[in-house]
Amino acid sequence: MALAGCSSLEARGFLPGFDDGTFATNHTERVTSLWVNSWIVLLVVGVVTWGLMGWAAVAYRRRKGQTGLPVQLRYNMPIEIFYTVIPLILVLGMFAFTARDQTLIETQYDDPDVEITAIGKQWSWDFQYGHNDDAVWTMGVQAQPDKDGNVDQAALPTLVLPVDEKVRIELQSRDVIHSFWIIDFLYKKDMYIGKDNSWSFTPTRIGEYQGKCAELCGEYHSMMLFNVKVVSQDDYEAYLDELRADGNTGDITDAYDRLSNLPGTGPSTEEGE
Repeated sequence: MALAGCSSLEARGFLPGFDDGTFATNHTERVTSLWVNSWIVLLVVGVVTWGLMGWAAVAYRRRKGQTGLPVQLRYNMPIEIFYTVIPLILVLGMFAFTARDQTLIETQYDDPDVEITAIGKQWSWDFQYGHNDDAVWTMGVQAQPDKDGNVDQAALPTLVLPVDEKVRIELQSRDVIHSFWIIDFLYKKDMYIGKDNSWSFTPTRIGEYQGKCAELCGEYHSMMLFNVKVVSQDDYEAYLDELRADGNTGDITDAYDRLSNLPGTGPSTEEGE
């Protein structure tokens, strides 16, 4: 009866999702399943362990009138084999499923439909759609809370994605280490100094989502917020046309970049130069 009363929220372990059983990306359900099934296994192990502990505490308690120590045993080979082999099987099983899912999630699209560069900076985000002279972009500023701490969501930088299209996002940093996190997508990835990371996925549901930096990056880290809009293909193309009409064209990946000491950018150390 308790299980029958569970809603889809409990069934997905209180993780983001929708009541109709759909998820925000093609990877989100995989992450949810790994999380929920891991907790089920761990809960079963916990119940068995707690039950054995309780049974031992009752069965082997000191009875009235007993004195001295109970019979001491140096070892019990079957039990020692049991509590060595079973945890080993559990660890290997957890590792195998995690490695399988992580490999699939981290596999990058070689020929995506959409290529976007997300650039983290203290303390906001720039988004560039495409590369080189054909690129269009937006540059954001950090959230500006009012005196009550409320943030105007409409003023935040917005990442626009087309639904049901293969998307590859290149993750870069202009300064310190940041972490790109879209909450409902159940994914976050660090943006290292001088090292580009990538993430490939397919948005599967039109809607609005929230993103933020998940790596402490300075004084206004908590204000490093952004919005995500998953829209139809026509609306996505219209958005890019709007950016072109506003003159937001060209490559901005190196604009305002504070990383001036990357490998190969310093003076040559070769003799005679």
